[in-house]
Amino acid sequence: MNLTRAGRLVLAALLTGLPLMAQAADLDGASLPAWWGVPFAGILLSIALCPLLVPQLWHHHYGKIAAGWALALLLPFAVVHGAGVAGATLVHALVAEYLPFIILLTALYTVAGGIYIRGNFHGSPGFNCLLMLIGAALASVMGTTGASMLMVRPLIRANDNRRHVAHVMVFFIFIVSNAGGSLTPLGDPPLFLGFLKGVDFFWTVRHLFPETLFLIGSLLAIFWLIDTWTYRREGVTRADPTPDDHRFGIEGRVNGLLLLAVVALVLMSGTWKPGISFDIAGTAVGLEQLVRDAALIGVTGLSLWLTPRAAREQNQFNWAPMAEVAKLFAGIFLTIAPVLAMLKAGMNGPFSSIVSLVTSADGQPIPLMYFWASGLLSSFLDNAPTYLVFFNLAGGDPATLMGTLAPVLAAISAGSVFMGANSYIGNAPNLMVKAIAEDRGLKMPSFFGYMAWSALILVPLLVVMGAVWFG
Repeated sequence: MNLTRAGRLVLAALLTGLPLMAQAADLDGASLPAWWGVPFAGILLSIALCPLLVPQLWHHHYGKIAAGWALALLLPFAVVHGAGVAGATLVHALVAEYLPFIILLTALYTVAGGIYIRGNFHGSPGFNCLLMLIGAALASVMGTTGASMLMVRPLIRANDNRRHVAHVMVFFIFIVSNAGGSLTPLGDPPLFLGFLKGVDFFWTVRHLFPETLFLIGSLLAIFWLIDTWTYRREGVTRADPTPDDHRFGIEGRVNGLLLLAVVALVLMSGTWKPGISFDIAGTAVGLEQLVRDAALIGVTGLSLWLTPRAAREQNQFNWAPMAEVAKLFAGIFLTIAPVLAMLKAGMNGPFSSIVSLVTSADGQPIPLMYFWASGLLSSFLDNAPTYLVFFNLAGGDPATLMGTLAPVLAAISAGSVFMGANSYIGNAPNLMVKAIAEDRGLKMPSFFGYMAWSALILVPLLVVMGAVWFG
């Protein structure tokens, strides 16, 4: 019996017991030992090491490896806590978290992949900086995922006559896929969660603008120096492999309207509260989520139907990057569940030592520690629930956090958004950009290679940011 078939049988067995489940979907993190985080650590190490040690095995079987780690959590969990709790955990991870995530990501990938930006682009340092600056500005309007999917293909095409472009993609992830989404709740999921909790829509732009300007400006300046040195060293004398004599233009423009529809649907799901929900094995699914997800599926279908075939062909659009992200994040979303529950337990959970670091001896929150604690965890965990854990740890009252504790809320917001760039899995578009670049034949840094870039370039800037604004 192969692993895929075994996974289907386990899933079927768990789903069969759903009508009998009375357990809540939320796990009691205080009662869980830390070793329940081993499967999550395992899938992270697999993503990091397998492409280096066993590249052929990983390339052909990464989905099965991710499924194996998911089963490594589910099967023992079912034995120890019962099939009901394991099944409810599975359903919560799939229905409440993974499906909304992957439906939104698929819609953005499909819609952005139907927009072909025509023009005779050449990846000089100045032009690369311009594309990244435009992407950063768009990220707070259409989200880091939408901006990344829209701008990554023109950037790759502009640099397709250069030998060394990995650094271009790394800085693109830093700037567009992460830092650019820090100014509005539409930019990044953690900020959207804060908006749902009562944080004013424009609060982040008022309180994080200096930090954002510092980080993006510094990154662009460092990138320009590195790219200028690389550009001059190469000479860039080879002929452009994709010469384009057309004037600037946009094909598949209908997708621009569909992109606005995606943004409107996300905003609607956070503001429209009809008070109607459906219980699925202890997981409450609101009507607004169902409407949003159904409409996003419709938007995806409309994009595939209305987009001229030539636009997608010129973009070299295919489903391989989407399939890779979907399979890997399915395993990540499931194995991360007990880790988040243990963090949510606060001082009563196995990670109490982490929680205790953010509070001084007199019980006052320490903004700098909130910045680093939320940020470092967001580097490897889902940054949205990580933000929520520290938001609640700081009191959870939006009026207080926007008032007397504004430095703490700013620290949580900045750490959760900016440090998502520290690793490929810190934010969903990071891995998506990597997958698209590799699908185009670019050699991207390994998991640890990318982290070396972030350690040398990004972390020192974050140290300065912490000392200036949160110290």
